[in-house]
Amino acid sequence: MSQKLFDLEGKTALVTGSSQGIGFALAKGLSEAGAAIILNGRDTAKLSKAADELRSQGAIVHELPFDAVDHAAVSEAIDKFEADDGSIDILVNNAGMQFRTPLEDFPEDMFSKLLATNVSSVFSVGQACARHMIKRGKGKIINIASVQTSLARPGIAPYTATKGAVGNLTKGMATDWAKYGLNCNAVAPGYFDTPLNAALVADPEFSAWLEKRTPAGRWGKVEELVGACVFLSSAASEFVNGQTIYVDGGITASL
Repeated sequence: MSQKLFDLEGKTALVTGSSQGIGFALAKGLSEAGAAIILNGRDTAKLSKAADELRSQGAIVHELPFDAVDHAAVSEAIDKFEADDGSIDILVNNAGMQFRTPLEDFPEDMFSKLLATNVSSVFSVGQACARHMIKRGKGKIINIASVQTSLARPGIAPYTATKGAVGNLTKGMATDWAKYGLNCNAVAPGYFDTPLNAALVADPEFSAWLEKRTPAGRWGKVEELVGACVFLSSAASEFVNGQTIYVDGGITASL
């Protein structure tokens, strides 16, 4: 019985920004739990390569290229998939970006781009999927937050602002949509070895600092995010709503 609580057989999951990094790892993990996967990204070549890799492992994979910051394109793509291919039962809002520079020198255009990529995309894709989920009276939305939802670090103040917004938007989604049978939660990764963090991983001084700062004493592995995502996608989390689960090796729990 307990295993059935986490079984995603018969479900379809859309993961935005899933051609690499955390998004790809989550898509792979959800497929291993039984879900059919919709991979999303802007680069169709990278998307096809990622899809082929998952299919070679036995996954059922759809490719749905769209720009998550383009509200009209998002709605069009999701409405078309729902009409032609079936329901999207699980949404993982993973698309995101980073830009590092001191706040006093931060370019206005990059601030706007961070807001669009990290916050507006969550609103646009979340809304487009929720409209269909509401009609069915059920659905799972998982937004990818960050330790920066709670903590700040020099040089990334606008990123911190966007991830704080993701945490509060998640609460807002739950507040508006739980009454329709939707579960809206967030997973907040700590420091993981991903393409987004490549510059930090390559910096011996930063890595040494991180290992001392994190109770677990190391960088996270993307596969270690899968369990929380499967939990929030499954029947095991039916009464969990508006929560942010930190998967960070203890960094937010310790001074």
